Amino acid sequence: MVKKNKSSTVSGFYKFPVEKRIEFVKNFSDLNEEDIKLFSSCLEIDIADRMIENVLGTFEFPLGIAVNFLVNGKDYLVPMATEESSVVAAASNAAKIARVKGGFSTECSEPLMIGQIQIIHIDDIAEAAKKILEHKKEILHLANEQDQVLVKFGGGAKDIEVRILDSPLGKMIVTHLIVDVRDAMGANAVNTMCEALAPLLEEISGGKVRLKILSNLADKRIIKAKAVFDKEKIGGKHVVDSFLESYNLAAVDPYRAATHNKGIMNGIDSLIIATGNDFRAIEAGAHAYASRNGQYTSLSTYYKDKNGDLVGELELPLAVGIVGGAGNIHPKARLCKKILGIKTAQELAEVAVSLGLAQNFAAVFALSTVGIQKGHMSLHAKNIAVMAGAKGEEINKVAEQMIKEKKIKLDRAEEIISEIR
Repeated sequence: MVKKNKSSTVSGFYKFPVEKRIEFVKNFSDLNEEDIKLFSSCLEIDIADRMIENVLGTFEFPLGIAVNFLVNGKDYLVPMATEESSVVAAASNAAKIARVKGGFSTECSEPLMIGQIQIIHIDDIAEAAKKILEHKKEILHLANEQDQVLVKFGGGAKDIEVRILDSPLGKMIVTHLIVDVRDAMGANAVNTMCEALAPLLEEISGGKVRLKILSNLADKRIIKAKAVFDKEKIGGKHVVDSFLESYNLAAVDPYRAATHNKGIMNGIDSLIIATGNDFRAIEAGAHAYASRNGQYTSLSTYYKDKNGDLVGELELPLAVGIVGGAGNIHPKARLCKKILGIKTAQELAEVAVSLGLAQNFAAVFALSTVGIQKGHMSLHAKNIAVMAGAKGEEINKVAEQMIKEKKIKLDRAEEIISEIR
């Protein structure tokens, strides 16, 4: 268990050798020697073969740690599995700036997921909808019989909603089953309940049930994060104003909003992958939520407070779990949850949305000032050097020379290597 007096703030973490970084994480998260070995191990092939079909091997992402995170008064080291340069450093820097004004605060709704049951070929749509609502108690009882363990822990089916939709094939009813999934992502539990309800809903409605499946637009499972970024820390009033001018394009233009929200998901996805959760489901829900008012727009909001500081807020559906799924099978996913020190799915969601806000702030801040390429290409230069064949100390020398010349290209890297050798 992570002790409260441990701080996630560390200066120059990126300069540490890997061994020293691991030692810091080990001490912060009380890892043991078996945990440490997992950092350099690969997923065992027999485990991989049980996770998906037609397995040939495994595919590794770099696993990094974002530092400086203070969320609801608690320090976290945040594991990030990503192949993209600069995002870990950017998130860490944004979290450091946010700490000046108290870090990130969050709000969560209940962990409610929606199961959809589509009913077609109904003679009297209005009467069928009425009957379904009249049988609500019976429907919920049958749903909860499918997962007594979930009910025991305070979850289970809580409500139903009935929607009448027009389609090119005629009117249909979609019954929403609202399920409290507690610390699970919820797909398996909700899908099982929906499938069990199909015969009953056909009997009640007189129609035919077709689809019966969870919705990834989890708009009853909303998480919000907020942070204040000190105006002096980020460069003064003119930087705040420049930031807001940049942000407002995402607020009104879907072409910019798509890239803006991608920056948010750079952070969230990397943590979701690291903890063995379903990043595709979260991506789908987030982008659908960004379009909920008829136009795709920014998931985040920024404004100035009375002190002139920059305030950032991020709101989106976030269906994550800490029980079940790949997160309980993959050894590194279990390790990442141990590093986080989380106890509930809500706590994981709180860290994830804070990470998304940090990543978004960092991207817009860079775009508003030095440009996105300065930090990104500095790290990218090392990748180019490796691609060109640089080894050991050559990598830094080649990267530094390309950055100095502002020519981060494969052919130039090859020329520098030849000059060095």
